[in-house]
Amino acid sequence: MSVHDDRIAPSPASAGRARKFNPLDGTSDLPQDFDQIAIVVDFLDACRQRDLQALLDLHAADARLECVNTDVHQGRSALEAYWRPLLEQLEPGAYKLQEIAPVAEGVAVDCLDSEGKPIRVLFSFTDDGKIARMWCAIS
Repeated sequence: MSVHDDRIAPSPASAGRARKFNPLDGTSDLPQDFDQIAIVVDFLDACRQRDLQALLDLHAADARLECVNTDVHQGRSALEAYWRPLLEQLEPGAYKLQEIAPVAEGVAVDCLDSEGKPIRVLFSFTDDGKIARMWCAIS
């Protein structure tokens, strides 16, 4: 959500959904409105802090991770198997935020991966604010 002229307007990320927004009072029919960018920042913080539990708790039970040139990882146990070794061997500067922006599907992030290489990650979310899908590629 963004604030403009003392009215709350839907962010481009939530505006693309089939939800209704009332410009007169700033309300929408989202079941539970949440800050997608804050969730992504929490995700990056969990990565930098090597907090696997916090990282996994941000994801839906059936969340999916797809990165170019790697296997698809879906579900909590697959995500745990993917993230555990990466978090144990972080390079200095890993998961440092470069840029973040709402997009129609959710949030796009440019950051550094576990080896300190630049990547772009696209996040999409469930209606209750959990990460549903991540797609990443070297940027």
